[in-house]
Amino acid sequence: MEPSPHNPKNQTDPVKPIRRLRSPQRLRISPPAARHEKAEATSFLPIPNLLAVHTLDVSSASAMGLKLRRLAASILSPGPASPTSAADAHHAVARATARHPSTAPPSAHHLDALLAFGRGSRLSAAALATALVDRLRAAASGDGDAAVALKCLIALRVLLARGAFILRDQLLAALVRHPASGRNPLALAAFPLGRSSFAAASWVRFSARLLELILLLPDAPANHAAEYLTALPNPHLVAEVAAFAAVVDAVRHAPPPPSSSPQPNALVWEAIRLAEEDRVAAERNIAARVQEMGERLDTLSLADAVELVCVLRRVEESAAAASPPEWKWAALDEGVVCAAWRLRERAEEVVMRRTVEERRVVRRDDGPSASARVLQPVRAGGGDAVRFRSTRWAGTVSAWR
Repeated sequence: MEPSPHNPKNQTDPVKPIRRLRSPQRLRISPPAARHEKAEATSFLPIPNLLAVHTLDVSSASAMGLKLRRLAASILSPGPASPTSAADAHHAVARATARHPSTAPPSAHHLDALLAFGRGSRLSAAALATALVDRLRAAASGDGDAAVALKCLIALRVLLARGAFILRDQLLAALVRHPASGRNPLALAAFPLGRSSFAAASWVRFSARLLELILLLPDAPANHAAEYLTALPNPHLVAEVAAFAAVVDAVRHAPPPPSSSPQPNALVWEAIRLAEEDRVAAERNIAARVQEMGERLDTLSLADAVELVCVLRRVEESAAAASPPEWKWAALDEGVVCAAWRLRERAEEVVMRRTVEERRVVRRDDGPSASARVLQPVRAGGGDAVRFRSTRWAGTVSAWR
């Protein structure tokens, strides 16, 4: 209201907000009818909106769960890899095992590219294993390409030694039996000569045979070798000695090294270097198992002692074979041979002792059979004796009371 001239107090009243609120632009007060219509329009909105949001949340959660289940199924399924990973694996294998140059081994960066497949998923590792096996089979078919086949075998040997566990697992599954043909891809004893030289083809046969024996070796932990050997039963320990002795014997039958030429065959020499590493590793494992077997020799049974003697004789024979002067890397270490020889002599004594004990157990007397002795009536108060079939008890035992 306007200040009245008869009211001096209203003239001096300093309340200015009242004048500002009178402005229609600042108040913006809607009419009562408009306020009533707006309240009626918004009074029914919360309930349908809440139901829609709840339905949307449930559907999105179920869709997310379905996506997660599909992702887990694609990761854990043993099906083939995706086309992208399979194509990448084939390209990487083709670069690492190229035909030219035919005398050069796979380069370090190409091998690193192959090792990178083991740091991914299981599908990428399976794709690489399949690509390598397919490349090896293609090189061994037809006229045969020794350079490509030998590069594949060298790559397989490096991947088995330095690859991750998931990659080694896929390589073992692919090399034991090829899923397409059901044939062992390492069965290259009759590798065709074709356009390859006889020396390269012979090294392909040797490397395939050596790799096949390496696949049969136990996967013992390097950091806890002593605990691993201590926990092994006697038959398993003898079997591992035989497996490593087979590797040493295979290296002894390696083809002769290539003759000196102005351009040395680096590919063959790389195969020789890997074979020497395998022989040294086999020597180390044989020495550790011979030492462990010497500590538990008295606990061996007759069958285990006989098998141990045969295995140690094989080790001695592989070392006794004469080798040319330039082929000394394939010979077994003299210290390992002497330890195997001493253990063999002790094992033969155990065999003789166990044989005598077994003869005592199985020897039968001329008296009645076991069933007759059991069914024979025994006097309750007498001191009749019952003779046992074994003489270990040094005489007789009194009858049952």
